Amino acid sequence: MNKKEIHTVLTAENLSIGYSAKKTRTVISEGIDFSLAEGSLTALVGANGIGKSTLLRTLANVQKPLNGSILLKQKSIASYTSNDLANELSLVLTEQAISKNLSVYELVSLGRYPYTNWIGSLTEEDKKVVETALADTEVSALKHKKCFELSDGQLQRVFIARALAQDTPIIILDEPTSHLDIYHRAYVLQLLKKLSIEKNKTILFSTHNIDMAIQISDTMIVMLEDAVIFETPSELIKQGCFEKLFPQHLIQFDAQSERFVLKNNS
Repeated sequence: MNKKEIHTVLTAENLSIGYSAKKTRTVISEGIDFSLAEGSLTALVGANGIGKSTLLRTLANVQKPLNGSILLKQKSIASYTSNDLANELSLVLTEQAISKNLSVYELVSLGRYPYTNWIGSLTEEDKKVVETALADTEVSALKHKKCFELSDGQLQRVFIARALAQDTPIIILDEPTSHLDIYHRAYVLQLLKKLSIEKNKTILFSTHNIDMAIQISDTMIVMLEDAVIFETPSELIKQGCFEKLFPQHLIQFDAQSERFVLKNNS
């Protein structure tokens, strides 16, 4: 039986991320190398302040890398026009700069902006895509509600629906499960897994829910103080990468149960 051919869609090569102002450069992380395959689900994990959001914004071309290259479908991401990039990659940030007076339908419809005409009116095809995105994220029943009426979990699904309506092969999400209870965290992660499989979306998301990410992800990017490691969850466990994430005097990773546990000092 032939193996499924793997297509690489997003690659980081010797990437350095951080900030540059006038003559000063602040390097947050460097020597980052990985390749994301089409239809894969990848979790980005690391301690607070390690640079996860900076990496995601750099990969989405929101901010420039300090060094190295990012290839989108074997082509430098810097060579894409804004509209061309919007056809390839959608970004869901933790704090969305949107008016919560918008209805759910209006917010999801914003995902069609790369395809609409100059006055932004939706075609029948656009409307079908929006309705499908609402259905795929199970928020169709909420489409006439205002966003301020929604719970955090509902609003997060609406943001994912907007990314789906943008109809890009790659979706990048920064902390899609933040502020959610354990049930809704599991729901959102299961939704992302479903979209990667059924819609063949390449999805990269950052998360602090490392235990769940290990269970559900195809690959993971682990950001440490001195390295960034890209591997399958099982290989990362074998390499002892998760033990290095946090100081072990309080919490430690149990490889057998594949989860973090409080250290018993008694």
